[in-house]
Amino acid sequence: MKMTFRWYGSGYDPIPLQYIKQIPGVSGIMGVLSGKAAGEVWTSEEIGELMDEVHAAGLECEVIESVNVHEDIKLGLDTRDEYIKNYCTTLENLAEHGVKVVIYNFMPVFDWLRTELAHENEDGSTCLYYDHAEVEGMTPREIVERTAQDSAGLTLPGWEPERLERLDEVMKLYEGVTKEDMRANYRYFLEGIIPTCERVGIRMAVHPDDPAWDLFGLPRICNKRDDLDAIVKMVDSPANALCVCSGSLGSNPDNDVPAIFREFGQRGRIAAAHVRNVKYLGYKHFQEAPHPSETGDLDMHAIMEAIYETCPDVYIRPDHGRMIWGEEGRPGYPLYDRALGITYLLGLWEALSKRSR
Repeated sequence: MKMTFRWYGSGYDPIPLQYIKQIPGVSGIMGVLSGKAAGEVWTSEEIGELMDEVHAAGLECEVIESVNVHEDIKLGLDTRDEYIKNYCTTLENLAEHGVKVVIYNFMPVFDWLRTELAHENEDGSTCLYYDHAEVEGMTPREIVERTAQDSAGLTLPGWEPERLERLDEVMKLYEGVTKEDMRANYRYFLEGIIPTCERVGIRMAVHPDDPAWDLFGLPRICNKRDDLDAIVKMVDSPANALCVCSGSLGSNPDNDVPAIFREFGQRGRIAAAHVRNVKYLGYKHFQEAPHPSETGDLDMHAIMEAIYETCPDVYIRPDHGRMIWGEEGRPGYPLYDRALGITYLLGLWEALSKRSR
């Protein structure tokens, strides 16, 4: 297992690499070129500059998230072949610089979605929060505008302005697109990139829908066990793998998160893991909790045990955290609470390791 920390790059992330290096047990970052739009080629020179900066701080960058999939690929438009070609070129360039895993998603239009980015807890900390009843009373444009207003002036992953400028147009394009259509377009994408992945030694790790249900009538196809099974069967290759996110899948209490980790770990199809906790507040209503099991509704020990026993070589990072101790920054991506989460997860890992010996 390698414990990592998501970092958005100089000029995009308020957390210095030096601070990440000071978190005990962290081997490196899950990196990204934040200024790149979906469909653009990531050049070798740009990737090299990122790697040089990370390595100079004494950290690794063997995992990249996210090389965003262009909406034309998801929609199956005639332009998709050019974007798939660009994607393959990016994968080749990433492999030149030692990248082993690329985390991505195939969510239509929206990446993760919350109704509050700074929900205040009783202790004065703030967290990400979701209430589906609010979403049902809003239009896609209204939720985008609220998210932008609450983002503390920072670009959020999956909510880049250039992706959402055409929101109304793209929503119109999805009218009539079924889940079967979406799966066919997904298979086409995988068939286009997996041969390149196999040749250059990169594993693709798809991130599940967040939250784990349909939104605004869009065809979301990656939010439960059977969806993950269908995806890994689309192209039967170790390069077609998963990033299992406990918080995303765990937003739906019908998902048995430890069992999902255990099954796909045993099948050799987990390349990365995001590990965090959630607290259920009602039907499609939750808030993100601190990492320890007692603070939420997921059994974090059972999750880490499943990873330890079935996919111990996986890359892990703590996922979203609360804003605590007066910190200000990118909602969901603070320094302090994610560092606490790392310490907790590493404590579970040490206990599992010593017990197994």
